[in-house]
Amino acid sequence: MARELTLRDAIREGMIEEMRRDDTVFLMGEEVAEYNGAYKVSKGMLDEFGPRRVIDTPIAELGFAGIGVGAAMNGLRPIVEFMTWNFAVLAFDQIVNNAAKTLSQSAGNFSCPIVFRGPSGSAGQLAQQHSQMFESWLANCPGLKVISCVDPADTKGLIKSAIRDNDPVCFMESESFYGHKGDVPEGDYLVPIGKAAIRREGTDVTIVSFNKMMEVVKKAAEELAKEGISAEVIDLRTIRPLDHATIVNSVKKTNRIVVVDESWPFAGVFF
Repeated sequence: MARELTLRDAIREGMIEEMRRDDTVFLMGEEVAEYNGAYKVSKGMLDEFGPRRVIDTPIAELGFAGIGVGAAMNGLRPIVEFMTWNFAVLAFDQIVNNAAKTLSQSAGNFSCPIVFRGPSGSAGQLAQQHSQMFESWLANCPGLKVISCVDPADTKGLIKSAIRDNDPVCFMESESFYGHKGDVPEGDYLVPIGKAAIRREGTDVTIVSFNKMMEVVKKAAEELAKEGISAEVIDLRTIRPLDHATIVNSVKKTNRIVVVDESWPFAGVFF
């Protein structure tokens, strides 16, 4: 069975299910406990799991990201929430130079099963320093997996897969779409990391996008259909690893591709 949930509720449900399943999973970040999360994603989690597993941190991204990396190297599975990925720039040393490289630099002796999550991209009137897209930045760092999805069902399945993954995962959300609703399956629902979704089948052109721009793309495909143009719509869901096969197979059929990316055009996810 499926129920209609918001994006924030789908993320919360995925985290709660994994914390119930595995007592090595814990959540930490600014205002995740007493305040129920800056965007209420962790609402009620402190009441269920207590302050040892839902941990309010100081405003020190470099510090609590480092604590998370150390915990992951010692057998735990942290979820580190950033109030926004713009603030995570302060923690990039821990994400890029430590978490991402732990497995290779230890010759395979240590893994770093950690999820860094929070909102990425533009939101409402938050100016340049709160509106950056980090998918391409992080996808260019060997050792990291990058997920960017706005569909509630897929987001729940992907956050659960990310928590179980033995590699560090950067989970990119959308602040302006936390209230976006969709049908979400009940139970232990998983979505594989690295597999795109075909949201609409078509024959004339392939349109590829991810995160909240998917809503723009789906509306564009509806308008194209009115003009007799059949658009195939692909939701990447995972930026790294990228599902090249789904994209290539679609373009073999349509012979045309349009990429819609919210980020800066130069050195984006595709170009």
